[in-house]
Formats: sequence, structure tokens, C-alpha cells
Amino acid sequence: MGGCVSTSSSTCSSRSDGEKVSHECLGISMFGRKRTRRTFSDHAIALQHLSSIPNRIFANGKSRTSCIFTQQGRKGINQDVMIVWEDFMAEDVTFCGVFDGHGPHGHLVARKVRDALPLKLLSFLMSFDSKSDGSAADCYNGNPQLEVVEPDKDQVVADKVDTQWKEAFLQSYKAMDKELRSQPNLDCFCSGSTAVTLVKQGSDLFMGYIGDSRAILASKDDNNSMVAVQLTVDLKPDLPKEAERIKQCKGRVFALQDEPEVQRVWLPFDNAPGLAMARAFGDFCVKEYGVISVPEFSHRVLTERDKFIVLASDGVWDVLSNDEVVDIVSLAPTRSSSARIVVDSAAREWKIKYPTSKMDDCAVVCLFLDGKMDVESENEEDQCFSSAPLQSNAAESDDGHHSEPSLQRNTTVRSAEENNVYTRVIAEAEADQETTVTEDQKWSGLEGVTRVNSLVQLPRFSDERPRP
Repeated sequence: MGGCVSTSSSTCSSRSDGEKVSHECLGISMFGRKRTRRTFSDHAIALQHLSSIPNRIFANGKSRTSCIFTQQGRKGINQDVMIVWEDFMAEDVTFCGVFDGHGPHGHLVARKVRDALPLKLLSFLMSFDSKSDGSAADCYNGNPQLEVVEPDKDQVVADKVDTQWKEAFLQSYKAMDKELRSQPNLDCFCSGSTAVTLVKQGSDLFMGYIGDSRAILASKDDNNSMVAVQLTVDLKPDLPKEAERIKQCKGRVFALQDEPEVQRVWLPFDNAPGLAMARAFGDFCVKEYGVISVPEFSHRVLTERDKFIVLASDGVWDVLSNDEVVDIVSLAPTRSSSARIVVDSAAREWKIKYPTSKMDDCAVVCLFLDGKMDVESENEEDQCFSSAPLQSNAAESDDGHHSEPSLQRNTTVRSAEENNVYTRVIAEAEADQETTVTEDQKWSGLEGVTRVNSLVQLPRFSDERPRP
């Protein structure tokens, strides 16, 4: 759960013989591995059918290579959501994301982004890939004259692939924010969400992110000790580059007297909303004043030293360091319990470090890079985890009154749906279900709360001008 405040009354691979092989001749085009024969319609899954996909988990559970866990804090509705989607666009391609909502409808915004953003990214990636099919056709057919390339040409191809991935992330984030603005039944004027997303394809890791949710990598150093490598940057107003952009757009950046360590974004003519991040989906009240939804993009090539990746919301990073999280996951009794143990550790630290504050929501994704999960004690783990979505989340209610994971965790049993065959749905990727919202819902989750991303619900300032 992020934060807003107000002080006013206003509301590349190589062969065994050392010869370089081009990305396209590996059959990866943009995606890094040999593609299966799937059409775009095979991947264009309508939003209403997403919960039936067995390789897509979004509730507390585990998959073949990961585990995820979220826990409601003490501020009201859980506004943190996460997702792991294996076989995202082809085999050996995994999409992961954590989304931290804030504001009166932050939980709805976060869920909307969780469901729609992967489809938008998939749509742009597939469109890029379709354009390269002609030039890569000979490679797929095994033309030996095209398989071996010069190193400089291979670098050109690699740079092109990197550029296409970056463009796909940029365009999908842009389309996502545009869709949120046009939603008639989802008010995102002073509600929004962070996003930290990644696509792992073989040894390539592509990342796009906004806001203050974070991703780290656990890797072995020269002494064979596990160390934490931060993969993302917390995009907050305290970063000079972010603050400069906001100020150039007439927005204001300053901290409140009672929390001088938290820089916030304010309107030029009112002490609101006090947004504690510089980039976010939604939050259209400050989009004209420097807050943007343009993601930072990065590409990293993984090595054998890299062991696992952790994505988490700021409810975790506010109280646990990168190294502490790496240690917790490394020492977890089972891999499938590691995400839950990270959240439990964060909950204890909140009580110790901030005894007078209400614990923030926490969401964690642990992705293990060797592609393995626990085989022992699986029956015991199944009492707490399910590889299919929890029943409560499968029927999420837009008014937020459904059962959410809370401080006292609910155990679940494995759903019979997890063994269902993957249903291919021919639908447009932009197909969407309108989100309904209870208009008179109270923003009780943020009453009397400190250390939050947004502390006020704003009126619409469509005709207001700065005060003289």
C-alpha cells in the first residue's frame, strides 16, 4: 500500500565448438528459445478466463519454479497483488510481477494492472515477433548458411532484440495507463499502483518498473557466499532526477514535519495529495505535474552464480534490507515456504521497528532460477499452498469485502482445477471486463495511518487554478 498525504482541509548463446549463433537462428527471435507453433489467438486470453490457466498463479501458492505470498496489513483492504505466469509466451518464458495499490480504490487498480498488463506486454511482443518471422524463417528451418554469424553481427542482433523488448515494456505501460484513465467505473483520479515486472527467458532477464516496489537477485560471490544485487531503483520523489522533473512540471516536492524522511509530491495550488512515489499507474490528479507511468527498463544476462529473484512491495523493504531477505530465503526450510517466511519476518520487524504504526500490506514473489522446487514434504506444504488460485481470490469482489489473506493465514487445499487442461481462448488481448465499484465505499483503510503512500482523497480540480 503506497502513500498520499494532505495537510489541508481539501479533499547470447554459443555452440560447443565456440562458434557464435545468432538470436534468430536459435529460434528465439525476441524470446530467446525455440518457439512452439502458437498463433497470437492462442495467447490472447480474455480477462474473464485468466483464472483457468494452470500455469498462472496470483494467490498464495507455488508453481514449478516459484512461490508467492501476500498478507494484509493493519490499514484495511489488502492492496498488494502479485502474479507468476509460466510458459508466458513460449516454453521457458516466465512473467512475474508485484503491484502495490494506494488510494481509495488502490486495490482495484492493482488488480486491474495485474490482469491486463501482462496481456498488453504479450500483445506488443507478439506484434514485434510477427514482423521478424520472414527474416527468421530460414533459421527455423535449419539453414546452415545462416546459423553461423560474425560476432559483430550477433551484437547488432542482440541490440535490436534489446530495443524491441524495451519498446514493448514502454508501450504496454503506456497503454495500461491510458486504459485506466478511460475506465468509466474505476476512479483512478487519486488512486494508483506501483509495478515491478520481469520476463525471464532462458538466461535473459528483462525488467520494467515504476514506483517503489523492488526486485533483487541472490547471487554467489567469489567466496561462494550469497549476496544481494538490487535489480531496480525505488522511483521516489527523493531522487534528484525525479524531483527535478516534477518541479519542472509545476509540482511540489517536500516532506512533512513529522516524517522528514519521506519526500512527497504535492499539487502546485494545494497541500495534496502527498504522493510518496514519483511514478505510478493512475494518480491522474498529479499526472500533469510530473508524476509519470513511464517505466525504467533493464536487461540482465543471468549466470550460473545467480540463484533466485525476489520481488516485493515496500511493506517488505521498509523493514527488511536486501541482504536480510536473501538470507531469509536461503535459510528457508523449503523453497515453497520462502515467500511466506519473508512476509512473516517483515510482520515481526514492523512490530519492533514501528510499534506505533500500522503494518503495511506485503506481497512477495520468489523465483528460483534453476527451475526446481521442493519434492520432499510436498503433502505438508499443500496444506498451506495451492498451485491454483485460492478460492477467495478466484472470485475477487470489486468492493473489497471478500476474504483476503490476513495476519492470521488461512490454509487452503489444492484445487481440483489445477489439473485442468490449458484452455485456449480466441479473443482479443484487449478484451476486458468492466470493473464495478461501490461508489459510497469508505476509505477506512487509511484513517489515522502513518507511513502510507497517499493520505487524502482529492476532489476533481477540473476548473481550479493556482491561488493568487
